[in-house]
Amino acid sequence: MAKTLFITGTGTDVGKTYVTGLILKKLKDSGKHAAYYKAAMSGNERCPDGSLISGDAQYVREISGIDQTPDTMCPYIYEAAVSPHLASRLEGHPVQMETVKKGFQALCSRYDFVTMEGSGGILCPICFDEGELWLEDVIRKLDLSCLLVADAGLGTINSVVLTAEYMRAKNIAVKGIILNHFHPGHVMEEDNLRMCEHRTGLKVLACVQDGDTELAMDPETLFSLYDTQAP
Repeated sequence: MAKTLFITGTGTDVGKTYVTGLILKKLKDSGKHAAYYKAAMSGNERCPDGSLISGDAQYVREISGIDQTPDTMCPYIYEAAVSPHLASRLEGHPVQMETVKKGFQALCSRYDFVTMEGSGGILCPICFDEGELWLEDVIRKLDLSCLLVADAGLGTINSVVLTAEYMRAKNIAVKGIILNHFHPGHVMEEDNLRMCEHRTGLKVLACVQDGDTELAMDPETLFSLYDTQAP
């Protein structure tokens, strides 16, 4: 069975997709057959024929170089740049957990490593009107451990610690932290790193600078973050 890992963030626009792309690239360059998955994507562009371009999936493919087809990367794609529960209220096609699980398991049967990315932060509502489903429910139902992505800048101590503590309270395993938009030598960001480690007990496993094309993490450390998916 595949090895799996979930990438969540402290909120929207902290760089989860960018970091996930670098993770997939590291896996691919290390000779691993790696796949990307996301339950729902919002804020996508609509083509003249009415179809939607899965923006995050396309972005990850470009960064990582994986040859996975976009149609296997996400079962629910919306145009509105809002949380999936609201996007489906506006556009229809609400997220169903069984569909998400089926697509995920299909990838697990074909790939060595499956990396799943979340929508927004840990408290993102995935479906509501047709049945309540939150991002944390998806993580638990798929039995995934998480890597937490955060912006390195002002306010990150609060957002990292609150997110990590919430996930622990919900019995969701957190393997470590990646800081994005990091500036080496910046006194506040270096201190943010230390404070986040101190208050959470988690290691900052990598710091990503703007424009990085490689993840500063050795392959064996990256592999160790993934859990073997139960049959």
